[in-house]
Amino acid sequence: MFVAANVINGTRMAAQVRDEVASGVAEMIDKHEVAPGLGVVLVGDDAASAVYVRNKERAARESGMSSRSVTLPADSETADVLAVVHLLNDDDDIHGILVQLPMPAQIDESRVLRSVDPRKDVDGLHPYNMGLLMRGSPRFVPATPAAVREILLRSGHSPSGKRVVVLGRSDIVGKPVANLLMQRGSDANATVTVCHTGTVDLYGVTAAADIIIAAVGRPRFLTADMVSEGVVVVDVGINTIAAPERKRGYRLVGDADFDGVSQKASAITPVPGGVGPMTIAMLLRNTLDAARFYNHPHLDPNRPGF
Repeated sequence: MFVAANVINGTRMAAQVRDEVASGVAEMIDKHEVAPGLGVVLVGDDAASAVYVRNKERAARESGMSSRSVTLPADSETADVLAVVHLLNDDDDIHGILVQLPMPAQIDESRVLRSVDPRKDVDGLHPYNMGLLMRGSPRFVPATPAAVREILLRSGHSPSGKRVVVLGRSDIVGKPVANLLMQRGSDANATVTVCHTGTVDLYGVTAAADIIIAAVGRPRFLTADMVSEGVVVVDVGINTIAAPERKRGYRLVGDADFDGVSQKASAITPVPGGVGPMTIAMLLRNTLDAARFYNHPHLDPNRPGF
């Protein structure tokens, strides 16, 4: 397989961010004798979600943070999850709370996310924090959108002045990353178009893009005939497809057809090894910030009465 594009190494980039976070954690422990704490809530026994939680816990501990996970049975009700979240809200040793999504169908996800203390909402999904992001003064940027922006900046592909196309309008990625990249500032300032199932002339829109962020949850959706020469592609998708030749019987692919798109792109993130590792790194950075706000409330520009 010949790859023309520069493949952006998210794993190496994430290691740099995690080293930066570890330095901040060590400084906090040294000066305040406080280790940032991350609390994770997992409902059910979904294998992929369990792997994600273990990876996040391990990364937190490797950075010097404390980590606590609470796993509830798959038949838990909304009230059971709310009770756990409230306990973590009241725990002074926990500075950041992450509720692993998706949850079983009987759980009211929206209600659970609203129950997280906005000051501990390191996933940035509480409506209050989403509103701050839209206003342009976020407390916590959701981890995956933050990872997308960090990848662009650290790889030398600033979105400023660029035509950015976001494929997908989910509350977790599409909407927040569009809001993030359209804000004023040298780390954003892009002209953003969000494409979805109602978009007319999708191929014409994507072909005009300087940067494409693929977040539709459909394997190899973005193909080479949809992009222009020199485009930068950030692939957020994590999909499984059958691979009988592999021991596991499947392989991971992104929302972009890597083999085809990489022939035309100037830079592209791989799956795995792209956005995924950076998402965990940005979650850790948010947790460190949450602990800083706890120890120094004046650093939080969105605290009540500011």
